[in-house]
Order: sequence, then C-alpha cells, then structure tokens
Amino acid sequence: MELHQLFVFTKVVEHKSFSKAAEAVYLSQSTVSSHIQSLEKMLNVRLFDRVGRDTIVTPYGERLYQWALRLLELKDQALYDIKESVTDLRGKIHIGVSSVPGQFLVPKMIKKFRKEYPNVTFLISEFPSKIVAENVTSGKVDVGFLGEKYEDERLHYLPLQKEKLVVISSDEYHLDARLSIENIVQYPFIMRKSDSGTKAILEKFLKKKNIKEEQLNIVAHTDSSQTLIEFVKQGIGIAIISEIAAKEYALANNLHIHELIGFEDERYFYLVYNEAKTLSFVSRLLIEMVSKKVLC
Repeated sequence: MELHQLFVFTKVVEHKSFSKAAEAVYLSQSTVSSHIQSLEKMLNVRLFDRVGRDTIVTPYGERLYQWALRLLELKDQALYDIKESVTDLRGKIHIGVSSVPGQFLVPKMIKKFRKEYPNVTFLISEFPSKIVAENVTSGKVDVGFLGEKYEDERLHYLPLQKEKLVVISSDEYHLDARLSIENIVQYPFIMRKSDSGTKAILEKFLKKKNIKEEQLNIVAHTDSSQTLIEFVKQGIGIAIISEIAAKEYALANNLHIHELIGFEDERYFYLVYNEAKTLSFVSRLLIEMVSKKVLC
C-alpha cells in the first residue's frame, strides 16, 4: 500500500467520481482506476460500488478513508517536523470566499502563506456568504472567508478584520458626506442579493431603523460586486457596500464614499471551518496561522 495510492483514493471519495478525482490530481482516469483496483486487490474488499453513473463508497471504503486521512496527515507532520524539509510541504486547500474577502483579504494572506510554504496550492471558489458557510458545513470546501456569521454548532469562526458599511455614489449625485437611511430612500438604490453578507447586515440595520426593504427605491438586484460598482459608476443609483471595498473601488472609479449615520454595529470578516470535518495538515496549518494573526 503506497501513500500516493491512498491520496488518490481519498480524492475519489471526496469527489464521488473517478473522472473528477483524476482531474483534481492531474492523472488519467485509467491510472486512478488502476490505483483503486490495486488497493481493492491487496485488501480483498470492494472500496466503491458503481451504481449507474454514481460512485458510492462502501463501508470498507469509509473505514479506509479515515485511516488514509490519518496516514497522510502523519506524513505531512513528519515533513513539517524535519525543518530542512519544511519547504517541501505539499497539499491543496479548497477555499470558499465571498466577494470582498476574496478580492481584498485572501490574496494577501495566501501571498504570505506561500512565502513559507511555496508548494501548497489553492483552489478558490467564490460564493455569496451564506453559500460559503453551507459549503464549509457540507465539507465541499476546507475553509471559508466571509462577511457574516451563520450559526451552526459545527462551525467555528475566527475574526479577521473589523469594518463598517458605507454609501457610495457617482458624480451625478451631490450627496452630503454623512447620510441617514432616511436620506437614502429618496434615491435609486442598487441592492445586493439575499445570500450576501452585506445584504444580511443591511437587513438588520433596516429592521433596527423600522424601515422595510420595500421603502427603498431599488432599481436593480445583483450578486456581483463588480456589477454593482458599474451600476453606481454609470449613475444608475447609489449603493451600500463594505468600506474596504469602497476605498479600493473609489480610487479606481472616481466614486464618492459617504458615512452611514447610525450604523454602529461591529462587522467582521471571518475565517470559518467545520470542527467536525477532518482537515488536511496544510488546511489546519492555514487556520493556525490565521488564529495567531500571522497572516492578518
């Protein structure tokens, strides 16, 4: 039994597909099948059932998967412990990001991480914050970076950076430096879709101010921050977004930033991971470095 065979086996389990696992590890599907057949022959058990197009892990496969994760982690720990080989630490980390952390926080963190561990690669998938949390819970991604907490006993959140929401506008609107939500209802408004962290925070703020969403003059909903910025840039409406994003966009697009009066709630961006999921050594190393503020 070779560690590489076990690594390939874990990818088939995680992707529930020989072809997708082959793509993930840059091997041909026939090579992946050969590795699995070798394991089955050596163990004299069936690891997967092929039901139509579905690949279903057997009870024997489930037990081997847990042992394989432990053995692969032990290998990584051994490399980490041998200081001369620390830069040889390899692995992949699948990260789910919402738009603002994905654009303005995660790239800087990965740059710092890769200075220490250049052979670790990252697979980045962007979703609205709520979907990021759901994908971490289901194990579709290893860790997530998002702008709102979605409570689940399996999820653990590490705060990254505090920030607030602000209003942005173009030159077509001559607005005061500070705006109340009552001022905002007078103008065309570009709204983020419901699964975004910004939308969740805004909904709480509106409820606190006893203002219904229907009272806003919403001219467009979008799940893309770039589209939202373009709408504001074209003068179609104003919007409420993350201050971090607003500062970056304002410099590049000649947009104006306005303080949102009455917004006093603390908002954080978070790293989130599933405490019930067995994570790879490199994923846990990323979490540890974030918790110790090494990457922040």
